[in-house]
Amino acid sequence: MELWITGVASPRASARHARQLEDAGWDGFLVVDSQNLSGDPYVALAMAATTTSTLGLGTGVTNCVTRHASVTACSIESVQRLSRGRAVLGIGRGDSALAHLGRAPARLPAFERYLRQLQTYLKSEPVAFTDIDIPETIAPPMSELELADAPPASRIAWIAGGPKKVPVEVAASGPRVIALAALHADRIMFALGADEERIAWGMEHARKTRAAAGLDPNGIAFGAYVNCGTHPDPDKARDLVKGALTTFARFSVMHGKASGPVSEQDRAVLHELRNSYDMKAHTRADSRQASVLTPDFIERFAVVGTPDRVTARLKGLAALGLDKVAITGSLRGVPEADAAESKRLLETEVLGAVRG
Repeated sequence: MELWITGVASPRASARHARQLEDAGWDGFLVVDSQNLSGDPYVALAMAATTTSTLGLGTGVTNCVTRHASVTACSIESVQRLSRGRAVLGIGRGDSALAHLGRAPARLPAFERYLRQLQTYLKSEPVAFTDIDIPETIAPPMSELELADAPPASRIAWIAGGPKKVPVEVAASGPRVIALAALHADRIMFALGADEERIAWGMEHARKTRAAAGLDPNGIAFGAYVNCGTHPDPDKARDLVKGALTTFARFSVMHGKASGPVSEQDRAVLHELRNSYDMKAHTRADSRQASVLTPDFIERFAVVGTPDRVTARLKGLAALGLDKVAITGSLRGVPEADAAESKRLLETEVLGAVRG
């Protein structure tokens, strides 16, 4: 199971940070795509590619609204060429990137259409102009130009003959998005927390969806986004992940109904989290939404504790059949010294132990 880490898309710091991550033994580095909160992810990934040689590089995650599918494909393929085949494209329906545009996550039909087009572009195959949903009020049909000749369809020709196709990873928590991902993704990255029962439910739902569609139920890879904090003091370990955990846990109840297997106790926490969520304090451990997370909830939905306990939990996820875990550690609103100690322990005591 590969162990990746998530981070902010910093144009200036990404090159140095990526080199440090590679030296520390991480398998990959994912950067967020949230234009109002961080820098451009593809600039950051390109900078990271120039200072590393083995580290995987990807978005964690982009969305299907703020960029046309052809632009997203072009951007991640550029990173793929620069990194010599180390890029991945993580995508979801959008959260903070859209919230700061006054919008909720994309609707499912639009998301599915985008995934189809994205995979087509990444294979350097044509997308019919009629499938491209640019409103005519913004740009009229090309036929109005009365050209002598023109492209018959939309295709990124320069991708052909390059490195392997960039894998598309869909972040998923609800059953409908899991089903879409099962049909159109190369890997599903579950945002279901760290509870093994919940992740096993997601995997089974994906396999059943593929089988019903006549596809190989085992023809897709599985991974997960996991909030992780390690510290000798269990209270500090839990506090380290609270801010980031609010973001990921909210995905399981974003539209008012808790997804996946969940106890009544955890269901109550999820609904309280949804009702108290303040996007202005997104990812902050000192936010009002973080205050609703109980110690028991954090223990189940995140991987926290001593290095030995964290190692055991991650090995349990590997045993389920996950081939990748993307770890989100401490974000905003936590003591810097505690966050640094958690990262140090992850790199010196957990990474090697999980692989061993």
